[in-house]
Amino acid sequence: MRRSRVRRWCGMAVVYLLVAAAAALGWLWHSLPSEVCLEPGQALTLPRFAWVEPLHPSGTRNAASTRAAGSYRTTLSLGGWLPVKTIRALVTDRPTVTVCGTPFGVKMFSEGALVVGFSDIVTADGTVNPAKQAGLRLGDRVIRLGAAATETNDAVHEALEAAEGQPLELVYVRDNEQRQTVLTPVWDEAAGQWRAGMWVRDSSAGVGTMTFVDAENGVFAGLGHPISDSDTGESVALRSGEIVPCQIVGCTSGTVGSPGELKGRFLSTHALGTICINGENGVYGRTRADFSGQQMEMAFAQEVVPGEAEIWTTVSGEQPQAYTIRIEKVSDAAPGRNMVLRVTDKRLLARTGGIVQGMSGSPIVQNGRLVGAVTHVLVNDPTRGYGIFAETMLRQTQAVAKMDPDA
Repeated sequence: MRRSRVRRWCGMAVVYLLVAAAAALGWLWHSLPSEVCLEPGQALTLPRFAWVEPLHPSGTRNAASTRAAGSYRTTLSLGGWLPVKTIRALVTDRPTVTVCGTPFGVKMFSEGALVVGFSDIVTADGTVNPAKQAGLRLGDRVIRLGAAATETNDAVHEALEAAEGQPLELVYVRDNEQRQTVLTPVWDEAAGQWRAGMWVRDSSAGVGTMTFVDAENGVFAGLGHPISDSDTGESVALRSGEIVPCQIVGCTSGTVGSPGELKGRFLSTHALGTICINGENGVYGRTRADFSGQQMEMAFAQEVVPGEAEIWTTVSGEQPQAYTIRIEKVSDAAPGRNMVLRVTDKRLLARTGGIVQGMSGSPIVQNGRLVGAVTHVLVNDPTRGYGIFAETMLRQTQAVAKMDPDA
């Protein structure tokens, strides 16, 4: 009886160990990058996973040769013998960019009129709202009313007036999907015009921080996250946009539950660059002027490690300063939130309380290389925030460089 019980317990222990091992390998597979960049001649190492290395040459898939530029497949393993994940190794020259940290102003026009609010209309028959009756929601983008394209607020107004109360086919975009409905304008006696019961916005403006400029290709990268509408939180669908000179004139400090904000003033209408992408990873475009900054090598994503670092940001005027931070966590599995940061610099904490809105795009420098940019603040702890890999932002600038400048 006793031996049977011992065997049963041993069997259960083996099962639990196998399940734990499988779970650990699954976590490791998910945590490891799917792609790494290397310089020619650079050995493939993963500082955040010291026990992981390429499969030894005796394996069926050998470590990629890094002597020549190109793309290779290589298998990562535990101790060089237990295969875990096959990844792509891209061998390329190490990028060098101009690291900025300077503020810039954004002027952007959306593709379509963004619905940012509703207002009921009082008629002789009672209170109505045609937009709500048509099924519209906050954040929808109206791109056509009847035969008229609605890229501006004025175009929406003109289409409603021209319809004179007749039903209009309305084309809009929700969750990146184009949809159709029918909207019937009503006469607003008080305003003396035809209305739809919705407020729309066709443009956006704000302040951000320039991360880096690739002067050789004439492209820039900033923010690390998309420009979003202040009322709906929806990313602004880019029709056209520019960046202009900006000066930081004030700051609201961040507190628990209330993120702070840098306050900027546009210095001129002269465009420093044209915005080409307003994407999940930031704002990117072509330069029209020279930008000040420091030439610096860029770290590849796998080289970024927890530890001491600094951010370059501007909290007053136009010139950035370096402030100490600590990178607490690094992850390849969370796009746009690759790093968890903590501000340790007493000067910055006294001035802003930590990370505030407007700092997005502030370069993160570690071991003399650009490793990423600040993207978000943690609302419940303004001393901490998130960062994105510089390598991710570089890929977007490369996409801009390939775009047709006349498109």
